[in-house]
Amino acid sequence: MPGENLSRDEAHERAALLSVDGYEVDLDLRSAVGESAETVRTFRSRTTIRFRRTGEGASTFVDLIAPSVNAVTLNGRALDPAVVFDGARIALDGLADENVLVVDAQCAYSRTGEGMHRFVDPEDGEVYLYTQYEPADARRVYANFEQPDLKAPYRFSVTAPEGWTVWSNGAGEQDAEGVWRFAETAPISTYITCVVAGPYHYVTDSYTRGELEIPLGAMCRKSLAKHFDADDVFLITKQGFDFFHDNFDYPYPFGKYDQAFVPEYNLGAMENPGLVTFREEYIYRGKVTQAAYESRANVILHEMAHMWFGDLVTMVWWDDLWLKESFADFMGSFVNAEATRFTNSWVTFANNRKSWAYRADQLPSTHPITADIRDLEDAKLNFDGITYAKGASVLKQLVAYAGRDAFLEGARRYFKRHAYGNTRLADLLSILEETSGRDMKAWAKSWLQTSGVNSLTPAVTYDAEGRITELAVLQEGDELRPHRAAVGLYRLSGGELVRYARAEADLTGVRTVVDGLAGQEKPDLVLVNDDDLTYCKIRFDEGSLATLRAHLGDITDPLARALCWSALWNLTRDGLMPARDFVSVALAFAGRETDIGVLQMVHNWTRSAVTLYAAPAWREEGGRLLAEGGLRELRLAEPGSEHQLTWARFFAATASTEADFQLLEGLLDGTAKIDGLDVDQELRWALLSPLAVHGRADEARIDEELARDDTATGKRHQTRLLASRPSAAVKAQAWAQVVESDALSNALVEATIAGFVQPSQRELIAPYAEKYFAAIERLWEERSIQIGIDVVRGLFPGLQDDEATLAATDAWLSEHESAPPALRRLVLEARDDLARALRAQACDGRVAE
Repeated sequence: MPGENLSRDEAHERAALLSVDGYEVDLDLRSAVGESAETVRTFRSRTTIRFRRTGEGASTFVDLIAPSVNAVTLNGRALDPAVVFDGARIALDGLADENVLVVDAQCAYSRTGEGMHRFVDPEDGEVYLYTQYEPADARRVYANFEQPDLKAPYRFSVTAPEGWTVWSNGAGEQDAEGVWRFAETAPISTYITCVVAGPYHYVTDSYTRGELEIPLGAMCRKSLAKHFDADDVFLITKQGFDFFHDNFDYPYPFGKYDQAFVPEYNLGAMENPGLVTFREEYIYRGKVTQAAYESRANVILHEMAHMWFGDLVTMVWWDDLWLKESFADFMGSFVNAEATRFTNSWVTFANNRKSWAYRADQLPSTHPITADIRDLEDAKLNFDGITYAKGASVLKQLVAYAGRDAFLEGARRYFKRHAYGNTRLADLLSILEETSGRDMKAWAKSWLQTSGVNSLTPAVTYDAEGRITELAVLQEGDELRPHRAAVGLYRLSGGELVRYARAEADLTGVRTVVDGLAGQEKPDLVLVNDDDLTYCKIRFDEGSLATLRAHLGDITDPLARALCWSALWNLTRDGLMPARDFVSVALAFAGRETDIGVLQMVHNWTRSAVTLYAAPAWREEGGRLLAEGGLRELRLAEPGSEHQLTWARFFAATASTEADFQLLEGLLDGTAKIDGLDVDQELRWALLSPLAVHGRADEARIDEELARDDTATGKRHQTRLLASRPSAAVKAQAWAQVVESDALSNALVEATIAGFVQPSQRELIAPYAEKYFAAIERLWEERSIQIGIDVVRGLFPGLQDDEATLAATDAWLSEHESAPPALRRLVLEARDDLARALRAQACDGRVAE
């Protein structure tokens, strides 16, 4: 990987030297099928680049990662590939004012989800291809200048196996020779070019608005077609286009709009203009909750927002990644709430997305939203909770600070002023200052250019009659930011906890008195950041915390309730609330949670509380309480409801006793029934999983389940369950498959790691802690960055939660100060999670003393 890196300085120097007029990319993908396809790992890629020298200098380089180069021609002059190509770059000397470069290479099919990914469907043997490039993997498919500010138009042509269809960013058709030729694109960056090829199932529709007509397409593998609800995908797509056209005043600029759901995808989705790619898990094979459909809608709208934020107007370099990702993340929830059936999407945002941000912002690797991205490895790791969810939270704060109308008008001017160009932070801030009349530089300095999360705590005084005399908000944090926030007062009335007073204020400095609440009757709950206008950790006064312990489920407003759940979880993670107390509150009130997405998050948090943050001596009891609570709520849930399904999955994930296992086995073989619970194939895998983990399902039983579901998804489940069995030999095999071999695809690497790491098998996997530290530097050098990230994160021995593991981590960091910064960052983050768990366990342990 080090030889494949590209620094910001190199990119800036190259951008100052040249501009690109256009690309012609010809790919021959016929080697993807046929008798020799499994041994032939390459395809032919021929690229013609027309570019001009606009700065001083006569030499540069073009990016290409390929097994071999057949020929390189610069301005008609043949260059020796053995001399100019080093495996990642082609050196170019003797540049003219106007240049034509032709590179003929053999590029490799990928099994890691990077570049040209090749997938064979185990269900019918069909082969499917798709590309994924962000931040810099287009160079695995064709020679290019791999940086976002060297935009250019593209013409793609693809020779594909007979019977295939090929799609790219522009509209295409097959000529008389069988070659697929695509219309020239608008000027775009390398990382959002795209090719999808294969016997995909393809559905069409169209979007019309006045004279504008956008052809719509949606595709998936043929074997998934029976599950594909394309009508709902098109519905959300059209609702999104309506919103963006109503509010952006800039028509969708890229012609057609295809959406491809592809296998073994590393990301949620990718915003390639005209051809958005999604992970195919968004096609649901069984019954799922509305939260799953809301999540899919959010992703569809997120990617559509990128057509303007990111594709039309693109950041100069990855420092300003937030200029696209923060905006798209914000717009996903914003449009979902205002234009689709998912009107409560801000509840999901407050409870789910912001949880990701809070964790990332407290790691040692935390960074400002506008980050310092030195190179491509930095860029890869900064697709994180800060760039996405914190950035979106800060934009929500910006809307409250500047006003909705000023924000949207700023977006409209931004698109028109910088269409097809590249921008930096200052370009957007100057426009927002125009539209809002606010000092955006000061706001940006506090919110975009500093790191860390503030805690906001209410401080209330009362008179003798119990009325508020003063309500202040105390702010903690390294950077004290200006917060536009609301404070809500809640009281118990008729068995419900309802808001009776609210005030908004600009919170600045250490202490701010909130006007408008003096004289109010004493509340049972004071909720800082009511309505979730700002980005902060909410704290409570003692009386409010006592109210939540006894009455959290009585809060009638779903958003307020979600904020309180999140705040209690942050207290638990911060070692300020014992894990067993969080479990107690969850078991008391989760059954009354009406928002299914919030319930699913509470389930995840509750399991983490027992697994990671509870004192070790209490884990077994805590696990038993979770399973008992899960089964109780499963039996109480309305038959056939999504709550019943959610509790069924929770019970399966926490099952630990003989009676639990017998019930799971009965549900699988049909001898046990729970009224209304449909045990479809996806739920069958969930029920079988704990049986494998606890040694109740052997290899033969797991293979029997695969025979029922011999699909790509079934194979991933089988791989995970095989690696999850409680056997030293099983763990040794799984370790070797992931660490010592590169034979597994990215999806199967992920599944094997998920099976290997089981909280109930701490002792069994303990010997691999030492092996982990011995292997990761070599592995980082040998594997692609995506696989490196997956393995280094996934196999960190965090379940060996003791001071010895912490010391071993510190020793590795001390002894490997010269290791790649991205690798050190991953280990530092894992170390921080471990140290946090130990602090929380100490807090929980004090309860028993």
